[in-house]
Formats: sequence, structure tokens, C-alpha cells
Amino acid sequence: MKDSRVGECLWSEWTGCGHEDLSDSTLLFFTVDHVDLEHEVVRRALASALQRDGSAVSLGDGFRMLDGRESLYVYAGEVDGDMDFTVCDSSGETREGDYVDTILEITLVAL
Repeated sequence: MKDSRVGECLWSEWTGCGHEDLSDSTLLFFTVDHVDLEHEVVRRALASALQRDGSAVSLGDGFRMLDGRESLYVYAGEVDGDMDFTVCDSSGETREGDYVDTILEITLVAL
């Protein structure tokens, strides 16, 4: 039977660019949409993603990694079809002056 837990595929590790403010963080995870990190489904999904990618040895360890962390709401999108997102402002402009193809609201969490 396919795993159908709510929020299971909500979070991914950030491989994009344009957010140097968090570049000293070891891990940076994101999800599309602005979500509340205090919501149980959101926290569980992120803790689970940390466990699946090997950053946390258990779900409990993933939850501990989230203690005291805050989310950051930004905008991002693909530039010229690039698969990785680039952070932009609400009008779609990146720090380099490019424009993303489609503006998405995203939530970033630095760990």
C-alpha cells in the first residue's frame, strides 16, 4: 500500500540560490507556500524529511532539530527554466536583476 501520510512530501532540501543570509546554515529546507512551522502536520513532515535524508537518526531527533527554529517567508521561482529555485522579491526580480518565470511563495527553515 502506498504511504499516504498527510504532508509526507511537503519539504525538500534547498538547492537553490539567492538567499545568502542563510548560507552559513548547514541545512536549509523549503516548502512551496507560506506555512506555519508551529502546525503539527508541518512540523511532523519536516521532521520526517530530516529523518529520510539522514540528517536526523529518528523522528524524535528530527523534532529536536526543529526546536527554536523559525521559518522565513520568501518568494522564489525558476530563472530561464533552471530546475533550482532562485529567491526573488514579490515582483519576481532576483538580486542579480533577472526575473523568475513564475513567482512562488515559499517557506525556508535553516537548521
